[in-house]
Amino acid sequence: MAKGRDMSFTKWMNNKISKLTWVDIGLTKWSVAAFVLMIAKLWPPLLSLDWYWYGLAFVVLVIIPLRNFWKA
Repeated sequence: MAKGRDMSFTKWMNNKISKLTWVDIGLTKWSVAAFVLMIAKLWPPLLSLDWYWYGLAFVVLVIIPLRNFWKA
């Protein structure tokens, strides 16, 4: 069996991500932010939510990455 075929998706993705520099990761974050702003511009009802819904989404989405960061 070929080397790449017995590798799980998670291991493959971790291998690819480990090759990125901090600049690559920073640019990825900025590109995601720009994409979200574009979506908000194209779909105005997205911005009509109260502020606490955005805060709740932030807290829910950041729990796992922060837990993994502090656990490592």
